[in-house]
Amino acid sequence: MLTATQVMEVSPIIPVIAIDDANDAVELANALIEGGINILEITLRTPAALQAIEQIAIHCPDAVIGAGTVLNPEDLKRVDDAGGKFSISPGMTPTLLQSAKTMGVTLLPGAASASDIMMGLEHGYDRFKLYPAMSAGGITALKSFSGPFQNVKFCPTGGVNANNAPDFLALSNVLCIGGSWVAPLELIKNRDFAQITEITKKALEAIKRS
Repeated sequence: MLTATQVMEVSPIIPVIAIDDANDAVELANALIEGGINILEITLRTPAALQAIEQIAIHCPDAVIGAGTVLNPEDLKRVDDAGGKFSISPGMTPTLLQSAKTMGVTLLPGAASASDIMMGLEHGYDRFKLYPAMSAGGITALKSFSGPFQNVKFCPTGGVNANNAPDFLALSNVLCIGGSWVAPLELIKNRDFAQITEITKKALEAIKRS
């Protein structure tokens, strides 16, 4: 079982992916791996999501595969049964936080306020997805959180893109960022996996230069 910190340290960018056809999953994962990113967050927003996670878990041993848009304990179990190594939620409830602990699965819960962070800390969590990052205050909020929550680390997601990713990653309390621009749905639908590899390479190069 990976810890939340280990999940967040796999790559500076976690691609947030919506996938409509599970048959595209393995090629998509391989395209991202070729570009230098071997972690994928498949959002549970489409009927194909769980099957896509299962296919990647089976056929892509180098991929760290997990799920986003995890909303309840049932989602946690479905992701775990499909072979997902982590779950990410857009928010948090006491039930969700405790269920992940009881099941022994890795959860990165969503937080948007100091109260959310305090709830997470009460349940033993100190690694969070800041969501929606820009609406929740973006870089200004993260700088503010660094004072009272000195041991807490974040993965900002929601409005994070190629232009502002380096600014987020420059913050001491940000371990990684989540974004959908690396693997756009349109490119996945068109099976333009070579372009996804190129976008991935450019995204990582831009971060290294900053």
